[in-house]
Amino acid sequence: MSDDYSYPIDIDSIRRAFPPGTEAPPLLIDFAGWLKGRDWGNAGCYELVGDFSDNAPIVDGSPLRDQFALFARLPEGSVVGAWYGAGTSVANAPIVVLGSEGHYEIIAASLEGLLAKIAIQRFEEDVMWTDFTPHEDAEDETDELADWLAKRFRVRDLRSLTEPPTGLPDFGQWMEKWCRDREAFWEKHPAMTGLAEQLVAHRPPGKTPWDRTMFEVAIAGQQYQVRVLDRGRQPIEEVVAIEPLLRGLRDDMWRAQPDLGLWYSMSFSMGADGRILPRFDYETRPAINDVPVAIAEARTDLVRAPRPERWVPAWLSTS
Repeated sequence: MSDDYSYPIDIDSIRRAFPPGTEAPPLLIDFAGWLKGRDWGNAGCYELVGDFSDNAPIVDGSPLRDQFALFARLPEGSVVGAWYGAGTSVANAPIVVLGSEGHYEIIAASLEGLLAKIAIQRFEEDVMWTDFTPHEDAEDETDELADWLAKRFRVRDLRSLTEPPTGLPDFGQWMEKWCRDREAFWEKHPAMTGLAEQLVAHRPPGKTPWDRTMFEVAIAGQQYQVRVLDRGRQPIEEVVAIEPLLRGLRDDMWRAQPDLGLWYSMSFSMGADGRILPRFDYETRPAINDVPVAIAEARTDLVRAPRPERWVPAWLSTS
């Protein structure tokens, strides 16, 4: 491996990924310190970077922000983190993978168990998650990690920490039910059916499930824009007619889950049958006519719908 490619690590994003009131475990922060500066691949192939469930490979992940603390990414797009929906204490939250191909799995009973499995290369036995093993072209430093963990945990045998969890809900079924339920929720949502009626002229001509028309929405204060992805981003004639629907949806979602605040971007796809599946972005500063939205306009939304400080993106922060 190249000497100038060390592990990507972003401690600030990791801290933000934990729900308000829950702090990133000292073990995770200290592990990031141990990993810092080492060649990528020496103790597995991943990035220590925080993510919200909004961006995870699941359907409509925004409402699940307080159910996860996602702190690692795998090369193929899967994300890894603690799951707080299992009924365990925060300290004993199982570690899960939200797979980029729709595979959802508990991979360790705890953060301690995850690091121990990496250190003694238990993931060699799991063909799904071999990215947690050293890269074939890298210098294997898992023995050093094992020594570091053994001293920290004051144990001689890390294998005892790697036993699979027991008594937990089936995470795969939990996630699959969430995705099914959210698809059904949005299929019948009045705002989505209203959009489908207004945008009927944009339905794709094909009849297969992968024939979709994509739209992008940006709202910040009084600023507003809708584009359809058709040989680039194009304006649509229905932009004025659907504005009340989109602003009403935005406010309703905020009232239903106040801590999320107001989203600034929305993308949605429409099938030939008119069904719409949306995705919401509370983090990214959107652009209107290729110009980033005015901070003052976005802050009026933040004042009207405040969020926990941890969930205020840096571009919007008043500090």
